[in-house]
Amino acid sequence: MEAVDVEISIVLGRSVLPMQQLLRMGRGAVIPLDASERDEVWILANNHPVARGEIEIRDDRIAITVTRTADVYDFMAGAA
Repeated sequence: MEAVDVEISIVLGRSVLPMQQLLRMGRGAVIPLDASERDEVWILANNHPVARGEIEIRDDRIAITVTRTADVYDFMAGAA
């Protein structure tokens, strides 16, 4: 049996910054996002949107609960 590597990423919000502002940021800088902790996140597999989910915090762990399939066109359009 062969293994398949899949990178899973979670995206909560987006931000557009001018390159000059990004280059001036130092360690500990905060980048404001267009989302809150209650918004759905995007779940990506190898940078491709596959599902939407909700953030859950239990004790000292953060988990994501899958809520529905992702619409790749919404993701590309920047929908929340």
